[in-house]
Amino acid sequence: MGRLFCLIGKSGSGKDTVFKRLLVESELLLSPVVTYTTRPRRDNEQNGVEYNFITQDELMNFKNTGKIIEMRQYDTVKGVWYYCTVDDGKIDLSHGDYLTIATLEAFDGLAKRFGTAAVPLYITVEDGERLTRALTRERAQHSPDYYELCRRFLADREDFNDNRLKKSGIMIDFSNNNLDECVSKIKKYILNNK
Repeated sequence: MGRLFCLIGKSGSGKDTVFKRLLVESELLLSPVVTYTTRPRRDNEQNGVEYNFITQDELMNFKNTGKIIEMRQYDTVKGVWYYCTVDDGKIDLSHGDYLTIATLEAFDGLAKRFGTAAVPLYITVEDGERLTRALTRERAQHSPDYYELCRRFLADREDFNDNRLKKSGIMIDFSNNNLDECVSKIKKYILNNK
């Protein structure tokens, strides 16, 4: 049986970059799982790559047809945004291993559905560095949303507290202060846990 490796980390920890680097590691043979969201697409994002961007109506259709594996709701300064993993036929653990990006809450939902086949990969970065990265990314947007950046940054403190990490069974982390070292350590971990 395959594994669903879940990259987890605070905003600005480099999850997207690590995700892309791991997918091109031919030795890992990982297939991407792209989650869904109703939030607006950022300037540098492509539909179906970072997320599958959907409308509220499309989300409700997935929900009404029982296709939602896990779903989260966030009250942002721009309204309510939903994120979810959808049973869209693209996850088949009998045919290989997968990689996705998840929050702790999303990981808990995936672990409920897939059991121990869902494996957390918790990426950490010092808070000052995370804030610098997030600010750089936001400045590059056509319409920077600094309020939302601050909301996410502050929410991460609660979302990733030690009790929540422990409750989700996260015992190890991978420091992303050096991208190459981080990817190398995660690659080794994945190979040892297939």
